Amino acid sequence: MSNEVDVLLGNSYLAMLLYISIVVLSLLVFLWVFELVTRYNCWKEIKNGNVAVAMATGGKIFGICNIFRFSIEANDSIYQSMIWGAFGFLILLGAYFLFEFLTPVFRIDDEIARDNRAVGLIAMIISVSLSYVIGGAIVS
Repeated sequence: MSNEVDVLLGNSYLAMLLYISIVVLSLLVFLWVFELVTRYNCWKEIKNGNVAVAMATGGKIFGICNIFRFSIEANDSIYQSMIWGAFGFLILLGAYFLFEFLTPVFRIDDEIARDNRAVGLIAMIISVSLSYVIGGAIVS
């Protein structure tokens, strides 16, 4: 099976489609994981116009995709790329819990659910910023 995949990856167009397909699937799984750990329903809140949730979720989407961008760039095989991308996601998830823990003055999820846009913006910037740091560590 590995040989067939390697042959497919020899074609640049097929390789690109394969990478994008796997990253989109991973993105859906990782957003589902974030959905499990937040105290609010992201997509219901976004549908209701909660801009803070949209910003925080957008930051997570960008962060996850950015981590995969670095993992694809840094690795020769699709398998290594996906492993490093998943590992980077786990670090981003850990950072999310750390962010919640290090702000004892208020609960991040509760503020975002209340459409506190300042907290949503900070959550987005943290996700985006950390994705660059995690990506830089993957490349090195």
